[in-house]
Amino acid sequence: MALIHGGQLQKVAKQFNIAPENWLDLSTGIAPFSYPIPAIPEQLYQALPQSSHDLVTAAKRYYAANSLLVTNGSQAIIKLLPTLWREQNQYSTTVYLPEQGYKEHALAWQTAGFTPCWYQDELPELTEIADNSVLVIINPNNPTGQLYQQTMLINYQAKLAKCGGLLVIDEAFIDVIKPCQSMTSVISNDKNTLILRSFGKFFGLAGIRIGFLIAEETWLAKFSEHLGPWQVNGPAQFIAQKALLDKNWQEKQQRKLKALTVRLRATLAENLPYELITKILGTDLFQTVYFKTGVDVEHYYIALCQQGVYVRLTDDKHALRFGLAKEEQLERLAKALTHINN
Repeated sequence: MALIHGGQLQKVAKQFNIAPENWLDLSTGIAPFSYPIPAIPEQLYQALPQSSHDLVTAAKRYYAANSLLVTNGSQAIIKLLPTLWREQNQYSTTVYLPEQGYKEHALAWQTAGFTPCWYQDELPELTEIADNSVLVIINPNNPTGQLYQQTMLINYQAKLAKCGGLLVIDEAFIDVIKPCQSMTSVISNDKNTLILRSFGKFFGLAGIRIGFLIAEETWLAKFSEHLGPWQVNGPAQFIAQKALLDKNWQEKQQRKLKALTVRLRATLAENLPYELITKILGTDLFQTVYFKTGVDVEHYYIALCQQGVYVRLTDDKHALRFGLAKEEQLERLAKALTHINN
């Protein structure tokens, strides 16, 4: 089953008969400012990609991790994980999943035959977690922005380790969370915790397809064996290494994203009918507008698309997620929102 994601501009442009270059694409949680591409040595295009010690060192420093695997994004890890976990624990049949969140997690576990137990904003009670089960946490959640504190997650980590379970934390959007609540520095040699980190979202370079799996060495070896060689191309590794070491750029990016988030929230609040909205939640990479029961949210989505503004209609069709707009794009967004109400 193919899931619907943001970032499908070509498809949406064709559907609404508006040329792709005429759209304001706010459908993803990818930063609108990207790390500047450095001059890339020509030989990196010519040779098969090798494992880069310098990249691994830079990533360990950035993520405060003892061990990690460079991956071609998170998707291959998500898809393969249920199979590898079943090989390790044949008694595992239950997976706890957020009802709202990146649906590829649920698809992978259900396809592998695991029984899903859904939770909302509140994690399952520690006492309710079954032996040998899996708990998947998206932190912060996309699209709700729900954030779980590190101190809380450490308790769940201990519980799952004790009951023979597995903790999977997707930290794709955690780069913008301050103070940092990442679990990367506290898993050490824990064989029951895996953390997924995205590179493309915060650094604005989703197109180069690179990410990181942070886990104990045995897990990394298993994934490496199954994924095979040449997972990440040489130029992508070179760019990521430079970006992960560039603290000055990272600090500037944090400030720019925070400022844009304030402006986006104001634009949404000022130009959407407040009597129809329950809340606006998110991170410094996206903001999600939740509407009251009975509101035809899909109508708002279509009305924006008809004006060449592409946002993300949530799977339950109760909310719209807006990626960050650049300063010069906010006026167009405001006019489009106002036009719906007139």
